[in-house]
Amino acid sequence: MSGPNVAMGGGDLPSLLLLSPPPHPATRLALNAAYEPPLRAAISRLKREKGGKNGAILIAALVSPILSGNSIRQKSLSWSQTQSILADIYSIISVICSQLSVATDIHAGPGSVDVRVVLVDHDSSRPIVTDSKPTIEANNTVIVELTTFVSAYHPWRYIFHANNEPGYALLSTYLKFLEGIQTLKQSQIVVVDGGLSVSVGPSVPSRLSPQTSPHSIVCLGGTFDHLHPGHKLLLTAAVLLLKVPMDGTSQPCQFIIGITGDELLKRKKYAEYVQPWNERAMNTIEFLSSILELSKNGWKTGQTPPVLGENGEFVALFRGGTIEVRCVVIQDAYGPTITTENMDVLVVSGETRSGGNAVNERRKELGWRQLEIFEVDVLDAEGIVHKSTETRDFAKKISSTAIRKQKAESRT
Repeated sequence: MSGPNVAMGGGDLPSLLLLSPPPHPATRLALNAAYEPPLRAAISRLKREKGGKNGAILIAALVSPILSGNSIRQKSLSWSQTQSILADIYSIISVICSQLSVATDIHAGPGSVDVRVVLVDHDSSRPIVTDSKPTIEANNTVIVELTTFVSAYHPWRYIFHANNEPGYALLSTYLKFLEGIQTLKQSQIVVVDGGLSVSVGPSVPSRLSPQTSPHSIVCLGGTFDHLHPGHKLLLTAAVLLLKVPMDGTSQPCQFIIGITGDELLKRKKYAEYVQPWNERAMNTIEFLSSILELSKNGWKTGQTPPVLGENGEFVALFRGGTIEVRCVVIQDAYGPTITTENMDVLVVSGETRSGGNAVNERRKELGWRQLEIFEVDVLDAEGIVHKSTETRDFAKKISSTAIRKQKAESRT
């Protein structure tokens, strides 16, 4: 079974929005001032052009010194800090799309804009060598540095950049690396409002923030129906925890995704608009390919690798077989966490926190070691990010139910 192509040529090519490093401190107000204007302009442009039958794809690349470590291959990151910024950016995207009446779930049709945030490691204060051809060099995390990003992510329909000094500097560096990979027409480079980035005091180097130990087996669960920004945040935050082995190792790291089976969703509101399990699993893998797949061919031949499907599981391998993504059917509240002993981490959100605790209680009863639990922030439909430390009512969260309701109302 082959996965759907991220880009199938012509008008279906993704577009790129280059985002400079976040202001410091990275409060929601500061991030909104810096990123809302360029995101709004890029999304508006793509909405007007309608895109192909599945809508447009916009890769919002946050280019910033995210990783720590002197070795090219051995890096670390502050997970809580990184997922918090990701949550705020996805929240900004959700608000913009709501205000512009733009669907942002995957394959939502003409006029939709599927925005995917990709983290790219780059420190503009360090000298760069631009006379050598960019190559793909992965490290032990899923985040790649700028030259690898340029080498693996191409060709583009448009490249959007901010109309400010950091925006032009980033574009200049990016285009130097892009030489020989894609020849651009001037009309493909689009300048957009740069927003206002205000930093107070010196930034704290990423290496001084508490670093998070990566893990070989990470698990999470959900419905992943009409894959929306909340799902994109959850999936991205989870893969940030993976410890990616070196090429040639026999055992890949594993990302196990429990996806609710069709039978359990028959009583959901607007159940007739729930996507079948196979479609939800394939959309999940396709989204992850935007973060995990690295090929010097870019997406000329499709970015999603072949997907093997059997016994209610879909399996895809990325980065030369060093990362295995396994989608399995969930038929109960626990999923694979109580059928597979060898796991390290369970990723939850604020609304599924209690489920994570129940999983560990059950594993304790089985005599298995408990999973380390990481909690991702929750996005709500009004642009508020509920941080993982909060206890809140999540009735207004961004949800698949709301998307199904809109689809139902649009057909009446």
